[in-house]
Amino acid sequence: MRIVLASGSPRRRELMEQIGIRTEVMPSSVEERVTSDIPDQVVLELSGQKAEDVAEKTEGRDVLVIGADTVVASEGRILGKPGSVAEAGEMIASLAGKCHQVYTGVTLIYRDPSGEMRRKAFAERTDVYVYPMDEEEIRGYAGCGEPMDKAGAYGIQGRFAAYVEKIDGDYNNVVGLPVGRLYQEIKELTGGWNA
Repeated sequence: MRIVLASGSPRRRELMEQIGIRTEVMPSSVEERVTSDIPDQVVLELSGQKAEDVAEKTEGRDVLVIGADTVVASEGRILGKPGSVAEAGEMIASLAGKCHQVYTGVTLIYRDPSGEMRRKAFAERTDVYVYPMDEEEIRGYAGCGEPMDKAGAYGIQGRFAAYVEKIDGDYNNVVGLPVGRLYQEIKELTGGWNA
């Protein structure tokens, strides 16, 4: 089976390789449109748009396209990628000393060997508890460069790990792809495929 990851995220590709799945990377170029402000609905909409965009451009049979999108939500507000170091600092300050949620939506579009299309989508949630941080810690992390390409302005797999008290849920979901559940969903959708 040919597997196409509709994402340019190096972290997602690494997570797929970690569980033994080699993917082609074909980032979606779709203009993202969101009609909801509910985090799990937002990630389902966006992952669906990405998967559909790439599936339309992908030829052949026995092809699986995986679209994914991750958001960080804190106190009912969705935090995207920061546009500046100052905005990264504001986001980190809003997370410090509190619990927030990370949602990843995954959409699978599978064209089986007979050419029939099948689709499956799910959203995974992980609660992340962050230790209190002082202003110097917030400024230092915000200015280190790591937050700039990440939803919520942090990467749990990087320097920000020093401030994570605990998580409730899938760690890999916070990195950007809940690969354990993804593998199970692929098996179910494709009728028992193994990596």
